[in-house]
Amino acid sequence: MEAFIGYLNGIIWSSALIYLCLGTGLYFSLRTKFLQVRHFRHMIKIMTEGRSSDAGVSSFQALTMSLSGRVGTGNIAGVATAIAIGGPGAVFWMWTVAFLGASTAYIEATLAQIYKEKDDNGNYRGGPAYYIEKSMGQKWYAWTFAVATVVAMGFCLPGIQANSIAAAMENAWTIPVEYTAGALAFGLLLIVVGGVKRIAHFAQVAVPLMAAGYIAISFAVVFANLEMVPTVVKLIINSAFGLDAGYGAIIGMAVQWGVKRGVYSNEAGQGSGPHPAAAAEVSHPAKQGLVQAFSVYVDTLLICSATAFMILLTGLYNVESGDGGFLYQGLTGVEAGPGYVQAAFDTILPGFGSSILAIALLFFAFTTIVAYYYIAETNVMYINRKVHRPWLANLLKVLVVTSVIYGGIKSADIAWALGDVGVGIMAWLNIVAIIILQRPALLALKDYETQIKSGVDPVFDPRPLGIDKADFWVDKLSQKNSS
Repeated sequence: MEAFIGYLNGIIWSSALIYLCLGTGLYFSLRTKFLQVRHFRHMIKIMTEGRSSDAGVSSFQALTMSLSGRVGTGNIAGVATAIAIGGPGAVFWMWTVAFLGASTAYIEATLAQIYKEKDDNGNYRGGPAYYIEKSMGQKWYAWTFAVATVVAMGFCLPGIQANSIAAAMENAWTIPVEYTAGALAFGLLLIVVGGVKRIAHFAQVAVPLMAAGYIAISFAVVFANLEMVPTVVKLIINSAFGLDAGYGAIIGMAVQWGVKRGVYSNEAGQGSGPHPAAAAEVSHPAKQGLVQAFSVYVDTLLICSATAFMILLTGLYNVESGDGGFLYQGLTGVEAGPGYVQAAFDTILPGFGSSILAIALLFFAFTTIVAYYYIAETNVMYINRKVHRPWLANLLKVLVVTSVIYGGIKSADIAWALGDVGVGIMAWLNIVAIIILQRPALLALKDYETQIKSGVDPVFDPRPLGIDKADFWVDKLSQKNSS
């Protein structure tokens, strides 16, 4: 089983996907004239605009729901793993895929808004499966993505988060992993039975708190080692391009693991971000597209960078292993990840590193599991649109709980390998789709910018733009005009 997962991972995460992620981000950055730079201040301004409704959540709630999926163990153990295997240069390539990926996040989130619809319970639903079917007209492709996402988000990915939490709890307080896995499964069920609104309210409170606390600790580490910052930046750049002889042999690994963990962390192009984006109550799709682009910055350029600098500033990345890689306290790869961050925390609060890491991972990873469930549930709702299959929703709950328990008690290597397979399959399917379907999102951006320049709060009408099958927005305008 492990050998098969590793083989599959090697095929999915070949150089083709690495260059596809980077190339797509560069292409969309050029097509949107680098909106991630031009509209940076505007992203912050509109982030808290709008309120939730009976059908949708506020723009800020959609942002926190998206961040709860993006900000997880990938920001801690994932970053540390990338550095452990790919060297400090992996951090540069994480930055690169995040900067370019912000434009990709705009495209996919805007498409999700344009082609969203209301489900049987009156809640907004949308995502790649919806815009693939409506805009591309390929229902088989949409179903393929939906099924792949249910499997990835319902089974492959939750195990990574649970594994990191269980390992941290065991290291910090010697709590058996079985107990932690069971508690996580129970807590998850309490939240997900409340539906999208409960998930949104939970994320709205938990995500800002956990991010602020983690960044505060990381800033303390940075300030304690301020004189080392220029040296670390130079180390990252030199390692990224193999400018130092010691890193020349692993430049390929730096690119591979930087992009791989960058995509896993910020999810730009993966197709997960569009699901919470579609749930937002906004007057124009581009608004939520820009907000989701900003979330990539928060995830990678802020939180992932915080982890990376803690590791590199405290001198933890300095032990060479026999195979030319690097290790921490006799551990390599995935197993070394949490140890790096734990030791970094210990430099500021000696003796408390394990406890702080355990608490941080609990908040980061648990909110991510909740977000994974919501994304999987949205795709179950898509599958159930025409023929109601109530057993599918119950099966999803069983699948997620099983994944949490299984991932919590299994080795980190298996959990991460399964997660990488899930992320990779979704990324392949979604990136190909948004390259084909980009036109409506680009038209929406141009329309939004035109209205902003005229001094009005943009309102979306797809008909004069030549965007078909955006039925939600046509109906919304008709109801507004009739009232």
